[in-house]
Amino acid sequence: MITIVDYQMGNLRSVQKAIEKVGGQARISSDPAEIASAEKLILPGVGAFGDAIAEIRRRDLARPIIDFIASGRPFLGICLGLQLLFERGFEHGEHEGLGVLKGDVVRFQVPETLKVPHMGWNTVTRKQQLDILQGLPEHPHFYFVHSYYVRPAEPDVIALECDYGGPFCAMVCRDNLLATQFHPEKSQANGLHLLKGFTQLPHRDEVVA
Repeated sequence: MITIVDYQMGNLRSVQKAIEKVGGQARISSDPAEIASAEKLILPGVGAFGDAIAEIRRRDLARPIIDFIASGRPFLGICLGLQLLFERGFEHGEHEGLGVLKGDVVRFQVPETLKVPHMGWNTVTRKQQLDILQGLPEHPHFYFVHSYYVRPAEPDVIALECDYGGPFCAMVCRDNLLATQFHPEKSQANGLHLLKGFTQLPHRDEVVA
């Protein structure tokens, strides 16, 4: 069972439906205890960084999310759910994130010929060879909607890179933590492939020491 974190700022049902479409089971929850005890966890999100982190803290969800990631169980962040993992976000002021990953979240500074937000399909380049990406094209395309992007302080966490007026991080991976700037639930076959791979990752009780 996959638990999807509900903090009132994500397209929760579309993520749940995508998980179910690839044969997984998912529940939506804002209960800190259910999040803490989940087998696998997804942190989705759309909206502003500051509002999102404030709502997560108001609901006492920050510590369960951080502790879940530290436990080694499979975790997937999506869009804003990627950005919130970092130390700081600069959307409408400076806001402290969850601090799971080092780095910050900044607005695109792109040529006038490009629009912000970055919205639509774009191809990505692999920076890591991950099992969860096996079977995808060499340069798969995914669906993006965002005005801000993450700048990891540790480049080795970058799994996929995209270009929009310059390269930016499209996906991170560190141990059990996966997080995407794109929306896999909106990315048709490629996104469903990634989500299916996530559903098949062993949870803690299945990992052989």
